[in-house]
Amino acid sequence: MREILRRSLTGAVYIILLLSAVFLSSDAFDFLFMVFGLACLNEYKKLVGLEGRYIYMAYLALWWAFIYFVTDIWMVYALLLCTLTVNFLLLYYLFSKKEKLFNTFQKFIIGLFYIGGGCIFLTMIPYTNDEFVKFLIIGIFLLIWVSDSFAYIVGRLFGRTKLFPRVSPKKTVEGALGGLVFALATAYLLAKYEPIITPWQWLVLAAIIVVAGGLGDLVESKLKRAAGVKDSGAILPGHGGMLDRLDSLVFAAPFAYLTLNIFAHVS
Repeated sequence: MREILRRSLTGAVYIILLLSAVFLSSDAFDFLFMVFGLACLNEYKKLVGLEGRYIYMAYLALWWAFIYFVTDIWMVYALLLCTLTVNFLLLYYLFSKKEKLFNTFQKFIIGLFYIGGGCIFLTMIPYTNDEFVKFLIIGIFLLIWVSDSFAYIVGRLFGRTKLFPRVSPKKTVEGALGGLVFALATAYLLAKYEPIITPWQWLVLAAIIVVAGGLGDLVESKLKRAAGVKDSGAILPGHGGMLDRLDSLVFAAPFAYLTLNIFAHVS
């Protein structure tokens, strides 16, 4: 009971902090995810055994450049290509049977684009036509939260078939499908409140976010398994580390950004 209360209180504080930053100002939102990115990088470094502080400086330089100075869309697409390439490399790592594949340079590049690039694109998502679209990013948060919550609930109630037992023994196919179904239902409801994209686009976006987010969760699980730890950190009582909370969002963000840009060009 005490553990449930601690998890609930931590979760409530986390959600209030996110929503407060979104509604306070775009600068507050930007700053919050810059800090979240640093916290995730710190935990990633410990997971993979990456020494030194150079990755923090590289991340801050990259984040500052792309959030405040870079206006050339082709530069943004170049960052998107690098981030997606690293994510697909991590998917290769996920499905390989080897636990440790990366040298020091590869660990640096992966951390910079997997976490740094993911946080940058998560920060970029709500900016549409130079406006900060609050309910778009809140909608994406909701899709991840609903998917994670109902994947857990459905998995506990009906889960029989293991999804990826070698990496995450508790996850089930039934839970993953339950999370997807409830996320799609949430997307349908979101379309009534945020018409910046159409209902069918909300559904497509939800499916991509849930699938990519689920894969991101599995990637982080494999990194933790390779490191021999249960959580990436202990900054959030009852929830583990910051990367444990943001792994799905960070991995899904570049896919969501790409999807929204495709919608903008075909609409």
